[in-house]
Amino acid sequence: MAFEWPHSAEAAISLTFDDGMRSQRETGVPLLNQYGVRGTFYVNPKDDYAAMLEGWRAAAEAGHEIGNHTVNHPCSKNFPFISEFGRRSLEEMNFADIAWEIDETNRRLGEVLPQRGPVSFAYPCYQPFVGRGAKRQSYVPVVLERCVAGRGRGEQSNDPRYCDLGYLWSWPCERAIGQTLIGIVEQAAVQGRWAILTFHGIQEGHLSVAEGDLAELCAHLQRSASHIWAAPVAEVAQWVSEKQKIGM
Repeated sequence: MAFEWPHSAEAAISLTFDDGMRSQRETGVPLLNQYGVRGTFYVNPKDDYAAMLEGWRAAAEAGHEIGNHTVNHPCSKNFPFISEFGRRSLEEMNFADIAWEIDETNRRLGEVLPQRGPVSFAYPCYQPFVGRGAKRQSYVPVVLERCVAGRGRGEQSNDPRYCDLGYLWSWPCERAIGQTLIGIVEQAAVQGRWAILTFHGIQEGHLSVAEGDLAELCAHLQRSASHIWAAPVAEVAQWVSEKQKIGM
């Protein structure tokens, strides 16, 4: 039995952007707005978080999700940007530590953007664990107690009948060309799945995508709006959750 998407759509697509980068706000948001595509922007509200989040108010008011990416972006100590700069690593953390990161991010989002609605979570560096060795544990349950879904990394799109909302698969899309991105969308449409695409900078940083390639993808989503549902992660997750509960 085919999964039932809203408006008789064939698939769902979520465009996600990590780390709250300048190019996302200055280039990505206007670009998505131009083509009528709503995305999810995962931010790290640290330091002067009120001023930082205020810069995302217009995006939230335009219907984009401003999601939870923790305050301090903890990752494995195996990454030089963690170990060489004395930053606290996931191996050194426990459930209480990661719960604070998620709770405090939600609190700060709620303080500055109180009308934001449900929020999804993006695992920093795609890593869903705390501790090391025999004490290493998944913190997926901690996420699901606080957010409607958690976005990780995987090998393909999500089967809406069976996907784990606590750790959704996504396609890393750095340096991808427009036709590759469109191919992911069209494959999801054929399969009836939910494709989540993960971006970082737009012509910014080492994990960037070209503005032209992102525009090509957005234009395709605009043309395909009659049969492909493009929506933020939290919105799609809520739909999938309700359908999973009734076995559809």
